[in-house]
Amino acid sequence: MRLPKELLKIYLLFIALFFLGRLGLYFVHFGRLGDIGLLESLMAFPVGLRMDTMGASVLLLVPALLLAASPRALARPAGRLVDGTVLVCLLLALFIEIATFPFVAEYDVRPNYLFVEYLNYPREVSSMLVKRYPLEIAFAVLALGAAAWGFLRYSPLRSREAIDTPLWRRLLLLPFVAFLLFAGMRSTLGHRPANISDALYSTNRMANEIAKNSLYSIGYAYYSYSKEAGHLLSSYGRMPAAEAYARVSRSLNIPLGDGLPFHRTEATHFPAPRPRNLVIFIQESLGSQFVAFTGGEAGVTPAMDALAGEGLAFTNLYCAGTRSIRGLAALTSGFLANPGEGVVKRNKSQSGFFTIASLLKPLGYRSSFLYGGEARFDNMRSWYLGNGFDEVVEQKDFHDPGFVSTWGVSDEDLVALAHERFKALAAKGERFVSVLFSSSNHSPFELPAGKIELLAGEPPQSVKNAVKYADFAVGRLFDLARSEPYFKETVFVVAADHNVGAVGEGIVPVHMFHVPAFIVADGLTPQRCDALASQPDVLATALDLIGVDLAHPILGHSVFSEAHREVALMMFNDTYALLEGGRAAVVQPHKPAQTYRYAGERLAAAPHDRELEKDALAYITVLDDLYDGKRYRAAP
Repeated sequence: MRLPKELLKIYLLFIALFFLGRLGLYFVHFGRLGDIGLLESLMAFPVGLRMDTMGASVLLLVPALLLAASPRALARPAGRLVDGTVLVCLLLALFIEIATFPFVAEYDVRPNYLFVEYLNYPREVSSMLVKRYPLEIAFAVLALGAAAWGFLRYSPLRSREAIDTPLWRRLLLLPFVAFLLFAGMRSTLGHRPANISDALYSTNRMANEIAKNSLYSIGYAYYSYSKEAGHLLSSYGRMPAAEAYARVSRSLNIPLGDGLPFHRTEATHFPAPRPRNLVIFIQESLGSQFVAFTGGEAGVTPAMDALAGEGLAFTNLYCAGTRSIRGLAALTSGFLANPGEGVVKRNKSQSGFFTIASLLKPLGYRSSFLYGGEARFDNMRSWYLGNGFDEVVEQKDFHDPGFVSTWGVSDEDLVALAHERFKALAAKGERFVSVLFSSSNHSPFELPAGKIELLAGEPPQSVKNAVKYADFAVGRLFDLARSEPYFKETVFVVAADHNVGAVGEGIVPVHMFHVPAFIVADGLTPQRCDALASQPDVLATALDLIGVDLAHPILGHSVFSEAHREVALMMFNDTYALLEGGRAAVVQPHKPAQTYRYAGERLAAAPHDRELEKDALAYITVLDDLYDGKRYRAAP
């Protein structure tokens, strides 16, 4: 019975590796498990064993087939193939386990689809990793080398001997082995197989992450996200489209109308004889904790704090998601985070999707998207050009930039080029709408020397100094613009795409979705908007200020409108939180909806608010339908 013994050895090798990785995470993040008892925190290990078994069962498929079906005459080469397959899988699993630690530190979750997605950009990501994690990479190389040497020298496997047994005996065992592997992958006798959501055994999110298996988490996320959102949608629950649209219409206070959903005409509160230009400067990874006017630390963003005091400051703004593509869609098109991949990268939204460019083009506006890096990243170039933008300016279009980092030219180079283009357009009497996207505030936080006074006690290449440099670039844009006539004819928006990370307690770290934004326009009375707002609200407010009535489907209102409602929808990985009136309804795949109170930057369990929970599901349903049915577009 050599075959079952060899497979058991392979299984135990993977289980031991996964256990050591989980044990390391448990001790590293033990301080975050204080709100649950010791026994409940230790349940991460038996729950994790189930996840590990599901992952290991998949990895055992090829070795099991080779061991069971290889002819005896090929015992030597087949045995080597089995050993080589196991070694490759072990090294892959070891690499993922090592990578889990910095990934959790950065994103507060086990590796997921994002881990695979970044492999599409090897140059940028490899450069960033080498500069940000040199010690971790060195350790990984040594660990992988040691593991390979140890396996080749001391492997407990006897694959050749197993294959050298009569083929008919092994084939008789194959159905039994296949059944065990199938049972291990399915991990339940229920109607549906188990999946990653079965690791969510606790109210403590970090305990749930510890219970997960990184390799399985990546594979499951890739499998799920490779399908259309319709499949993903069913994992949240089902709701008739008519009911979902009615609920979202009521929640946002936007009538459905007779034509396209949510498409309506909004009368401006600031009529002007000639529409103003619009410039939206989207800040990479800028959280409210760094900005004084939103209640954060003083001294990190002096320019933005001063500018916010000159215009409209959003102090209670929540971003749509944790990825740049979510913020870009929210601030460029007024859309919210749809289930599955963001619309910037989805097939059905590469043309005909509503944007401010398609909205303002009939009024004669020239539109542009300016980014200091390579715009192919996250499919930005294709999406912007496919949806009404006249041009995309990226790293290759900068001539002799002053500083180039891993992610492209500096923010200062970006604003200098933007200013020259705005000046040229204004000189020709052209109206323009432009979206700028910063990149300096991104790991590994490479900054040009001598531009800012570094913060005391902070390494030069740190988040806070990167934020301070991004702030310097924002101030530079306004300094340049004030010297030109176009300044008084332009509405300027500065807003974050998302926070620097989403690390925090609770099923959704809502406080890490709190981001800054402000609008500066000539004649706008300095004021604060302390009401709860979303990124589409910021876009709708900016369009209100350009001074002309506009028809659009933006999923938000100008804060100057009586129709504005204090509601925000946030997406954290695949979990949604709908925040309204100090309460949050949380909806996640394959789990019942929950209601929480949100106070003191924490979610606390509360009695079910069934209507709010249904509203949250309604948003998910509507966003998927708007995308899938290509219903989010400007009127013809």
